[in-house]
Amino acid sequence: MAFERNVFINCPFDDDYRPLLRPLLFSVYALGFEPRIALESLDSGKPRIDKIIALIKASKYAIHDISRIRAIAAGEYFRLNMPFELGIDVGCRLFSQGRRGAKKCLILEAEKYRYQAAISDLSGSDIAVHDNKPENVVAQVRHWLNGHARSAAASPSQVWAAFNEFMSDNDAELTRVGFARQDIEQLPINELMGHMKRWVAARP
Repeated sequence: MAFERNVFINCPFDDDYRPLLRPLLFSVYALGFEPRIALESLDSGKPRIDKIIALIKASKYAIHDISRIRAIAAGEYFRLNMPFELGIDVGCRLFSQGRRGAKKCLILEAEKYRYQAAISDLSGSDIAVHDNKPENVVAQVRHWLNGHARSAAASPSQVWAAFNEFMSDNDAELTRVGFARQDIEQLPINELMGHMKRWVAARP
């Protein structure tokens, strides 16, 4: 896959984040880019960090959602994977020459300014806020990628409508071939990505 079109996705992988992850991935496809995520292939024999580093090195662009930097329940640990991978990506750009020195990244958060209490080194950075709303994720990703692609992309509302159309079509097709509702909800991300890519490619 071409370095210039690859977008590394760094985000939570739990069920609570799935309503945001799905439109995020779809938006990347809709803008003509290729999302790259650790879940795109499953290999228990390969350490995840090795896979992540390879994906970062292979991607000009990256989207980092650090909205889990704060624990939700008492006694719960906050999530460090996302800031850690953000650091690897930034380091890859700063300490590289050639094409990797031109890498770009979008940092997403749920609340404005909250990140400054956890990662003060990011103060002054342009952080995009999504308020944990899927349609806001679509808008932020669309605006950022379209700015770099310098293309006349569809509007955020059009991308959001296309995503919902895809979800409806995909649900209907999977139901038709025998998938139960639970099967569809828990469809592996790499499989869902394949359906998204084909659906987007089949439309102008």
